[in-house]
Amino acid sequence: MTRTETTTCAISGGGPAGIMLGLLLARAGVEVVVLEKHGDFLRDFRGDTVHPSTLQILDELGLIDELERIPHRNIDRLAIGAGEQAIVNADLAHLPGRYRHIAMIPQWDFLTLLTDHADHYPNFTLRMNAEALGPIEQDGAVRGIRYRDADGEHELRAVLTVAADGRHSTLREAAGMVPADLGAPMDALWLRVSRADEDPEGLNGRIGTGAMAAAIDRGSYWQIAYLIPKGGIDEVRAAGLERFRQNLRDVLPFLGERVSEVDDWEKVAFLKIGLNRLTSWHRPGLLAIGDAAHTMTPVGGVGINLAVQDAVATANLLADPLYRAQADPGRFTKTLNPRLPARVQRRRWIPTVGTQAVQRIVQKQVISRALGSDPSLPPLISMVAGTPAWSHVIARIMMHGILPEHVRTPERPARSAEPTAPVG
Repeated sequence: MTRTETTTCAISGGGPAGIMLGLLLARAGVEVVVLEKHGDFLRDFRGDTVHPSTLQILDELGLIDELERIPHRNIDRLAIGAGEQAIVNADLAHLPGRYRHIAMIPQWDFLTLLTDHADHYPNFTLRMNAEALGPIEQDGAVRGIRYRDADGEHELRAVLTVAADGRHSTLREAAGMVPADLGAPMDALWLRVSRADEDPEGLNGRIGTGAMAAAIDRGSYWQIAYLIPKGGIDEVRAAGLERFRQNLRDVLPFLGERVSEVDDWEKVAFLKIGLNRLTSWHRPGLLAIGDAAHTMTPVGGVGINLAVQDAVATANLLADPLYRAQADPGRFTKTLNPRLPARVQRRRWIPTVGTQAVQRIVQKQVISRALGSDPSLPPLISMVAGTPAWSHVIARIMMHGILPEHVRTPERPARSAEPTAPVG
């Protein structure tokens, strides 16, 4: 069965960017439909690091108390070292602002928190098991999304269409938007090992000879990212689990014999890491945000937080124009002013490029050397590594981001079509 539906903003992707944008627009009185291809949010080894910048957004939305009721672990210390030499040793208590920690919250709990709140607005709709197929195009502009669910293929017509469907965005690809590859020298293996009371706390990164790993304190266990050279997964598996466990113990010695818990490759998830961004995030009627616009590497755990920041900026800049457009009965035959989505890219361009520049420096000067069997640090980094000033700067950039956003949208009821209101 095929049906045609309409909404003011159609969003492909029920991740942090898509759900946050849907919530903010619905809160501002804009009709919005979010399409998520999966039937739930339960996917392990996704970004769980909710940084102070995102905690501040949740506070501004009145959701921080609900978040605190979700079982989670707070991290207030970052420690990264090469052998006995500290590279970053940051106490997040010294950061500015109200929130001075990372909240380690499973992403499915984070998304459920947002959707439960969004559901209070009658103009918010989330369709699960709804896979975006491509844009609806007419007169040189995107006018919605073609999608598929259990009932067949359908059309969702919209004033604005948003690609928020991640690093492998179907909508972005179907719209002919190709990101520029900035290069990443590593892939990652994600796994869990139980945590002992005498273990260190917080986030602990360690550089070894030909190896690098980060262990994230989740209370009862460590969530570990073990970095391998780009394209090296087959070689790692061919060497066998015993070699992998030994390498893991060498780079994170406090794990001791608990590495034996990794007794099957099924317990090790592979993540192909990429770093890229679109030159242009928009076409007439279409905007890409989050990983669909710029894929980040795990360096700094910034991905989820940049996606949320993109969503907040998009709502701040476009909620009022979309609210006005919503009152025009002819809105589905008109094109939203192309300068409006362009403002979102201009607003978020410096934070995106700046953050990726930091990641590229870390990749080149630290990660590439470590994975190439040279754990020594470049002279300039050796001079500042581990110092309070250096550690504070790195922590502030990663925890608050460059140009942090704040909720500027009002909370108002949805608006019905009126015959006199213009588009955009």
